[in-house]
Amino acid sequence: MRKLFRSVAICAIGAGLSAFSLAAAQTYTTVDYPGATSTTLNGGPNVEGTSVGSYTDSAGLTHGFTRTAAGRMNAFDPPNSTATTPNFINAQGTIVGGYVDGTGVSHGFVLKNGHYRNVDFPGAPGTALTSINEWGEITGFACNTDPTCATGPFESFTLSPWGSFNGFNPLGSNNSQATVVTDLGVVVGAFEDSSDNVHGYVLFNHRFVTIDDPGTAFTFAGGGNLQGDIVGEYRNSDGVPHSFLLKNGHWTNFDPPGATASDATGINVQGTIVGLFSDASGAIHGFVRRP
Repeated sequence: MRKLFRSVAICAIGAGLSAFSLAAAQTYTTVDYPGATSTTLNGGPNVEGTSVGSYTDSAGLTHGFTRTAAGRMNAFDPPNSTATTPNFINAQGTIVGGYVDGTGVSHGFVLKNGHYRNVDFPGAPGTALTSINEWGEITGFACNTDPTCATGPFESFTLSPWGSFNGFNPLGSNNSQATVVTDLGVVVGAFEDSSDNVHGYVLFNHRFVTIDDPGTAFTFAGGGNLQGDIVGEYRNSDGVPHSFLLKNGHWTNFDPPGATASDATGINVQGTIVGLFSDASGAIHGFVRRP
């Protein structure tokens, strides 16, 4: 349920910018949930440094967890969940994401002050939530044919604090995902064009801007912060996923040490990035990248 354009290869606000740089030395931390067979960090960190992620246990079940800046992890699942994917945690500690119930239907969820609330896009077979800003505005995507949200097509949406849904796709696309909304109301996401190419998008004041990592074949804008920094995944012609940071008009492509593939999923106002990577053995880990 997490940003599915980009997750398959790993797991089986700027416009028209061309400046490019290689990653300078950063501090990386590998994150593995104890006893898990795979671990991903899907969103965050918030201003307190708490991130959210998923882990798979020895029985093959997927659960959600939080990870504090000090490294303390706490697992959770919405009631009746068989697979949990938390995607974002805001400054107030509210978590949003998606889960699959016992009948195979994906629902969005909001976890606030220990209480769960389901969110389902009207008329859609399945739903997942991807972010919530300080004011309570939510992004997500509707799954138009597959109730499990394992396959597209998808439709981006926002949900206002007073409960009004707005579904949309960028012009010429019938397959998109909104991935984050900032406290300024800027929406970041990705879409597939009529030639099946995947691009990032930024939406503000009803205006779409397409973003593409220069020289690459695939760009998925998966996270952003209040300063307009955007992170995500790019792929070259070989189809291997790698992480990127778009900051002040400059693209920085990077992978954590030892990674054969990676995906940056979130960035906070301090510039700390979280994501996931695969190593040479094919194992999946979360990562934290500090500036």
